[in-house]
Amino acid sequence: MKPELLTSYADGIHAIDALYVRPGMVAIHLIVEKGRAAFFDCGTNASMPQVLGALKSLGVATGAVDFVIPSHVHLDHAGGAGAMMAAFPNARLVVHARGARHMADPAKLMAATREVYGDEATGALYGELVPVKRERIIEAADGMALDLAGRRLTLLETPGHAKHHICLVDSRTGHVFSGDAFGFSYRELDVGGRAFVFPSTSPAQFDPQAMHASIERILALKPGAVYVTHFSRVTDIERLGADLHRLVDLHCALGRLALAAPEDKRCALILDGLRALVRQEKDWQGWELDDGALFSLFDDELDVNAQGLVAWSPEPQQ
Repeated sequence: MKPELLTSYADGIHAIDALYVRPGMVAIHLIVEKGRAAFFDCGTNASMPQVLGALKSLGVATGAVDFVIPSHVHLDHAGGAGAMMAAFPNARLVVHARGARHMADPAKLMAATREVYGDEATGALYGELVPVKRERIIEAADGMALDLAGRRLTLLETPGHAKHHICLVDSRTGHVFSGDAFGFSYRELDVGGRAFVFPSTSPAQFDPQAMHASIERILALKPGAVYVTHFSRVTDIERLGADLHRLVDLHCALGRLALAAPEDKRCALILDGLRALVRQEKDWQGWELDDGALFSLFDDELDVNAQGLVAWSPEPQQ
């Protein structure tokens, strides 16, 4: 496979570019231990050539994949799970109990995705999901430990972005694989190796109180690195956690302000506010991209964040 599609870190940790929408947007993380393998997040059906190419490059047989673990069942994270399970005969799919039924029968999941993205975009992005046999699914529980050739992978329930979200803690490194629970961080905006994070408030289960708690749970582990799905490894975790808390609160403030507007105007109003917030972050973080390049990275995420804030029902301010 092309070298730029596979990034290898220390301790058998690798990131595969799913090539979802554009390069550098979705990372599929792979942990290899003594020739056995586990995937955390799955990309989409179209990501399988990169996945199989990475295994071949690393000398890992498809029969040596023990676990496929989507952080949650949004389709940029779980759309390729069924295709992976079809390719890896000995693997078990480990997914939150709320998401397990959607992996066995993805019809409702596809319908919900079409509501957000529309029929044409959903088909182009995800194709047809491959169901996973129930007997190959393990329902993840908080604190559950998986054994990967003696390497313990512990699952943590981390709602806020979605009720069915889990993270993974690696016993060898103490690092956390966070899905969307620790926001997103595009490498194009690193400044001198200094990363940023931005929360994902996509519909329809955004819960800021739970998101703050999940961020704190990750911070309490004091990991040296967190692997976010959008896009891969970040460090300086205390600083990034503080930024996430601040930005979640600013998102919520925009959602509350929009309540005063007519219902059909709220999404556009929030989106304008989010774009202003990104411009403020540009100054705060020292991002060097012009606004055109900046919003080519952010606009899809901001649109989905705005939809999530519209769907959110904030508690009345005291």
